[in-house]
Amino acid sequence: MRSDTGQVVRLEDYRPSDYLIPEVRLAFRLDPDETYVTANLTVERRKGVSKNAPLVLDGDGLDLVTLHIDGKPAASDAFEAGPDLLTVTKVPETGRFELTIETRLAPSRNKALMGLYVSNGVFCTQCEAEGFRRITYFLDRPDVLAVYTVRIEADRKSVPLLLSNGNPVESGELGDDRHYAVWHDPFPKPSYLFALVAGDLGSIEDDFITASGRKVRLAIYVEHSKEGRAAYAMDALKRSMRWDEERFGREYDLDVFNIVAVSDFNMGAMENKGLNVFNDKYVLADEDTATDADFANIEAIIAHEYFHNWTGNRITCRDWFQLCLKEGLTVFRDHEFSADQRSRTVKRIAEVRTLRSHQFPEDQGPLAHPVRPGRYREINNFYTATVYEKGSEVVRMIRTILGEEKFRAGMDLYFERHDGQAVTIEDFVKVFEDASGSDLSQFALWYHQAGTPHVAATVRYDAAAKELQLDIEQSVPPTPGESRKKLMHIPLAFGLVGPDGEDIAYGEVEGVEVENSVLHVRKRKHSVRFRGVPQRPVLSINRGFSAPVTLSLEVRPEDRFFLARHDSDLFNRWQSLNTLFTGALIDASRRLRGGKTAEFPSELLAHPAELADDETLEHAFRAQALAVPTEADIAREIGSNIDPDAILSARLALQEGIAASGREVFERLYASLEDKGPFSPDAASAGRRALRNVLLEYISAVTGDPQIAVRQFHAATNMTDRAAALMVLAHRFAGTDATGEALAAFEKRYRDNPLVLDKWFQIQAMTPGAETVDLVRSLMEHPAFSMANPNRVRSLVGTFGSANQTGFNRADGEGYRFYARTVLELDKDNPQVAARLATAFRSWRSLEPGRREHARKALAEMAAVKGLSRDLRDIVERTLA
Repeated sequence: MRSDTGQVVRLEDYRPSDYLIPEVRLAFRLDPDETYVTANLTVERRKGVSKNAPLVLDGDGLDLVTLHIDGKPAASDAFEAGPDLLTVTKVPETGRFELTIETRLAPSRNKALMGLYVSNGVFCTQCEAEGFRRITYFLDRPDVLAVYTVRIEADRKSVPLLLSNGNPVESGELGDDRHYAVWHDPFPKPSYLFALVAGDLGSIEDDFITASGRKVRLAIYVEHSKEGRAAYAMDALKRSMRWDEERFGREYDLDVFNIVAVSDFNMGAMENKGLNVFNDKYVLADEDTATDADFANIEAIIAHEYFHNWTGNRITCRDWFQLCLKEGLTVFRDHEFSADQRSRTVKRIAEVRTLRSHQFPEDQGPLAHPVRPGRYREINNFYTATVYEKGSEVVRMIRTILGEEKFRAGMDLYFERHDGQAVTIEDFVKVFEDASGSDLSQFALWYHQAGTPHVAATVRYDAAAKELQLDIEQSVPPTPGESRKKLMHIPLAFGLVGPDGEDIAYGEVEGVEVENSVLHVRKRKHSVRFRGVPQRPVLSINRGFSAPVTLSLEVRPEDRFFLARHDSDLFNRWQSLNTLFTGALIDASRRLRGGKTAEFPSELLAHPAELADDETLEHAFRAQALAVPTEADIAREIGSNIDPDAILSARLALQEGIAASGREVFERLYASLEDKGPFSPDAASAGRRALRNVLLEYISAVTGDPQIAVRQFHAATNMTDRAAALMVLAHRFAGTDATGEALAAFEKRYRDNPLVLDKWFQIQAMTPGAETVDLVRSLMEHPAFSMANPNRVRSLVGTFGSANQTGFNRADGEGYRFYARTVLELDKDNPQVAARLATAFRSWRSLEPGRREHARKALAEMAAVKGLSRDLRDIVERTLA
């Protein structure tokens, strides 16, 4: 574990390395307890660098065995070596030489799961962001690109499979039951993309014929007996490869593409060139063990990691400040892929829900940072929703501003101009300016300025003049270290909706640039006048969530209901209803805190049944629209002095009111949507199940009868329906015999399936109420719980902190104290996961005073612990600041 040095890395301090390493030859002699790594590096001094400049290589806890320079043992006065640094003080005058480094590793004892480690008997690497330095000394930075040749040798019986990046070159026997394999990757790459996997695994294989007619061998490696559950991942991979050829003109470039699924992994997956390593939860699926959400996630993440082949691998980042250049851009690409595979509107709603629930709170709290941060203390802590999700939104806005044709021209130019390079955000923005002739200098602030912009708008219609007046004002709230904000370029897609639900044509527009039904907000205030508007319209603005902003629009409630029924933009139909739900829930929670009863408009209670029964709308859209905002959504909109108990009570009251109003419709639809044919994970089938399971929640709320969910639980033919029924039982009927029996039956059926058992832990961790902290504590004593497995920790402890508003925020502070102690325990072995769990405290300042003080004390006690990892201390201190 790296101790905290307090060192801050700044973008402004970037400079190229004094040396390059254009070629790397690695040799691994694998053993769980004592692995030897020989790294033969071709080193070149950059032009203009002094001959006296030392070569300084990164390390992290390394054990140096030998060091050779140009084939000869290095003299003792020619270098200085420690676990975290190797400095060659006497560099050959030629400036080009061979450096051979031998290190000794203990993969079986590597509990941080960074560098080379062992997962269930399988050797595996994770090198992003700075894990390669745990394998050998290196210039471990993304702008040092090298061609890699890797030789792996191991015991044939226990380790029959030997994989690395690139194409297989050679393999053979060594005697003594050992064997070897050689891999070569012809494309220069940074060290963070290096990968090695070796062990005893099963596989499924297939071929893909590229657009130019090349055959690529595809393989997915999984634990034995799990091969059948990798079929959907293989199908998703082939669809991703074809889609990237058709949408972006990107053809795969190696002879093989391998995916390996492991059970111990800190991340979701890793895009290593030609050898993607996945958390097995994003590979393994069948109808009995995976939900529809799991299938969709597998599809999206398989695509995401494959798309990195061009946006991240062939073109990589100059430095880690440019992380969004690969992650935000590739998230945009995987979102587009999923939208094309499924429902574009439903996918967009899901994206915005994720953005608002994860990135908006980040922007509004102590961990706020720009999409491209200017400094960091620990780069692992910047794999954030801001970099990924907001980074994707910024790319989406470029497309909105330029239009599809010019956006594609810019992407084509990006691939042509920068293939094989390590580049910056400025390089990325420049290709779109050059391809379109546009000035994106103001727009680029989206990359450089933290915070979620707010747009306030008012509308007035003059019937006599047939004019619509729209007044818009933008502002960006202060964020840590940045109190004064510059004006943003905000593209707002819009429409003027007439009484028949169709968009009304209009004449001239004054006061703002309008192009392709997009308002380009660039100033602090715009007074926009639409002339030639024949009748009073209802303004539909920020359609499709064209800009990631918060919006306050002064409109009448009846206009919101009108848009919820008639807007031709389905995203804004959902948004209008969601806004009505949110406003009513905020009002109800305040009434409850004041000792009054929750009250809701009758039209709001009646509308969901009307929507549910609308057969012109796809099932998945109706499911999204019927789902009332989460407790976290409501808390975010309230903003300060938050009482989670009042919010929960308000939400339950709204669900019960909607259920009572629409009971007849809901019960009829629920019965009609039962799965009767063979299971399919396709979008239409998944949509029907999603709607039926939302209806199950409402019916259970109005009847107060757990037996409806019990019947679905036992009759379910797939995990989606079974898990949904169990969630209704656990959350609405906690403590009843029916719930206890269902939980026991689920655990018995799936106790030997870790991924499904994670769902069992997760469902219980989300149980609302103050008692859940005790439940989570007891579940940590379950024989299947392990602090060494990131999936299990995230499913139980992580879910409790991030998705249980009333349990984590228990009024007496016990939720915070328990959580803090658990994070501290985890930090001893796995700092990266510990730090990510600690972000659950990010919104503590928005709580009511009692809870706020309890949370502050828990954070302060964590900060006072000596020996915190750099990862965790960085999060704790920024959260407290």
